Amino acid sequence: MPAIAPVLELAEARPAAWGDLAVDAPLSLRLPSGDFAVIEGTHSTQLTAFADLCVGMVELRSGQVRCLGHDWAALPHSYAAALRGTVGRTFATRGWIPFLDIETNILLPQLHHTRRNRAALRNEAIGLAQDFGLPGLPVGHPSDLSFADLASAALVRALLGEPKLLMIEPPPQGLPAATLASLLNRIAMVCDRGGAVLWLASSRSTPVERIFSVTHRLSLTERGLESGRLHG
Repeated sequence: MPAIAPVLELAEARPAAWGDLAVDAPLSLRLPSGDFAVIEGTHSTQLTAFADLCVGMVELRSGQVRCLGHDWAALPHSYAAALRGTVGRTFATRGWIPFLDIETNILLPQLHHTRRNRAALRNEAIGLAQDFGLPGLPVGHPSDLSFADLASAALVRALLGEPKLLMIEPPPQGLPAATLASLLNRIAMVCDRGGAVLWLASSRSTPVERIFSVTHRLSLTERGLESGRLHG
């Protein structure tokens, strides 16, 4: 019986240009089904660049980045787009299209990367929004929402479509306590159904010390991915 491919695997991956990653070593990581990893970095731009690498948006000089057994670099554009439909992601400092209303912002990744119809996606999004303390999908544009409502909306977007890989970049201010509690429940659900989770933390304001259900903790340094915590 063939082995099940990890949800995410970096195999000696060296970007063509390191840029904001600020790393001088090949990157290796194996995230099997059910894993929940916390990775700490020195700043949010570094971790955003690492997340981009994980979803095949960074050109490699050598090595491979694979998602569900598929090498991003070897996939035709249409197949890569479909595979990205299985990835949910929040962004620490960016991610909203300001001229689109918040509902379209939330639904857009699934509308773009999958063939699901808008009505079905909207119904699922409403249920997720209620889990995160919202009465339904927010209205207006991103600039109209409070920090707490934007944080919840970002999680609704990331969890829409039951992602196989969930990548969380918490905002610099951290997540409200009630939002964090709901998110940890949803993370458990992702892992229970065979997905995997990356929590990317850049400062002590992110409450990583309150997360106990992780399978491993790593630090992203100039030497690559290392075991252990950046902060004591």
